[in-house]
Amino acid sequence: MKLCPARFRPIFFCLVVIGLDAAPLLPTGTAGKPEPSPLSAWFMPPTRVVWTSATGVTHAQDLLGAKPGQAVLKNPSPPCVLAPAASGAPGGGILLDFGTELTGNIEIITPITKEKNLPRVRIRFGESVAEAMAELGGEPNAQNDHAVRDQTVRLPWLGKITVGPSGFRFVRIDNVDPKESAEISEVRAVLLIRDVPQIGSFRCDDERINRIWQVGAYTVHLNMQEYLWDGVKRDRLVWIGDMHPEVATINAVFGFNDVVPRSLDLTRDITPVTEWMNGISSYSMWWVLIHEQWWMHHGDFAYLAAQKPYLSALLKKLAALIGPDGREKIDGMRFLDWPSSPNKQGVTAGLQGLLVMTLESGERMMKVLDDAATAALCAAAAARGRKVVPEVNASKSGAALLALAGMTDAKKTADDVLKVGGAKNVSTFYGFYVLQALAKADETNTALNFISTYWGAMLDLGATTFWEDFDLDWIKDAGRIDELVPAGKKDVHGGYGAYCYIGFRHSLCHGWASGPTAWLSENVLGITPLEPGFKRVRIVPQLGRLKWAEGAYPTPLGSIKVRHERQADGTVKSKIDAPAGIVVVRK
Repeated sequence: MKLCPARFRPIFFCLVVIGLDAAPLLPTGTAGKPEPSPLSAWFMPPTRVVWTSATGVTHAQDLLGAKPGQAVLKNPSPPCVLAPAASGAPGGGILLDFGTELTGNIEIITPITKEKNLPRVRIRFGESVAEAMAELGGEPNAQNDHAVRDQTVRLPWLGKITVGPSGFRFVRIDNVDPKESAEISEVRAVLLIRDVPQIGSFRCDDERINRIWQVGAYTVHLNMQEYLWDGVKRDRLVWIGDMHPEVATINAVFGFNDVVPRSLDLTRDITPVTEWMNGISSYSMWWVLIHEQWWMHHGDFAYLAAQKPYLSALLKKLAALIGPDGREKIDGMRFLDWPSSPNKQGVTAGLQGLLVMTLESGERMMKVLDDAATAALCAAAAARGRKVVPEVNASKSGAALLALAGMTDAKKTADDVLKVGGAKNVSTFYGFYVLQALAKADETNTALNFISTYWGAMLDLGATTFWEDFDLDWIKDAGRIDELVPAGKKDVHGGYGAYCYIGFRHSLCHGWASGPTAWLSENVLGITPLEPGFKRVRIVPQLGRLKWAEGAYPTPLGSIKVRHERQADGTVKSKIDAPAGIVVVRK
């Protein structure tokens, strides 16, 4: 038995890892070679009984706490019993809370009973209490897409059944058998996650900001499955645009992890260069930008060189989308993020800036790869594109991209667009680029306030991971997601959402929402690679209103550790511990 890793101890109660210290005896004669899973399994007991039906439930509290996970001939405590659904009346039901969002399965262990009739129970997973209590369909839009979260199973006699997988925190179990009671000795969740250390860290004098950093890190960690997913309930897919903030968080928290190149390569290999990745033009641009981001952090030339054929062809295609007049003429799905979609002019502005950034990134990588012709093509197209600066039509997402591309003055953009209305009209995805643009404008305090107000509001509603989307207007009269919705309160999960995430289809664990984690490490700690593989690094902290901040940032040469403190005269004193081989630049 292995002890729970230190990074999980603040989050989980009693965890037990499944693992083998020696290589297992694998089957022979199979058509394919067995492949080890990158995931580890951790057992989690329920921490709370949220609800039971008015009648038909006994010994519910005996399901709480750590148990052996094994059917036994004699249980030390009586089983929880759910009465049958007799005479048309509903059977006994119970709703369990596992304390935090997770991805994986549940196991139900049953005792010995006199009769061997096998009762049927209905299992409902939920990222919120309301979702776990919901029926499929209807206006709240509970779904079984991607991961079946609502199903009926037959319990074994003196055994164990595994149900899932899904992304969830809450599980409701109802006896739907018309004759048999359902006796349950134990219910436990099986968290499936990569057992990788959290190398990066962040602490400051604002505990709310500290918690947000950690929740962003955990949100991405859950999505680091066989591939890098966007969400653990929905969609459980590799979306390249969504990956950009996730990769920034992985760089800041975990350092190198093969889930990133594995996911980049999967999408490349299934997408002919004549098509757009994930069917979205901007996502092919994000693929380019992620590769430079990965190159600068990890300095793996062999991996970058392996991208050259596809990268060169894609850059030629993108360069042709800047017309002689400098205006982008991007075809296909013109998309930044969902909340920006109605603002067509804002999307146009953002795509102009994103395309220029992509081409300039491509120029730098093509020079490294000794492809002068493609580099020159990118440079010429980007220069044409810089001459056109579309009106943003109050779009914070579009304005942020233009500022980050250096096509507008960052300070003026912050004053005229980004700061207007405070954190309103920020999205969980493109909020990362709004924060980056604010940092470029030396608006650290504004960015910290956005983080505390916007991402912090999700925590105030009971979130343990960050959501696919969030609107500050949802706060009014909202109930918490970890409670039954009280009378007079609004269901913030089932009652909102749009586009592909209406109601309970809305993902409450979406990796693209982790931007504050990467932003705090990059900007407040002030750590930016200047040469591939962190051979040279700029360390210029932006504390803003913070009195101090400290943390670690992973690099291929070891972790950079810093502590910055505001002095009485307003200056910042820094202690920097950089590994050998890293040149630190302080300006």
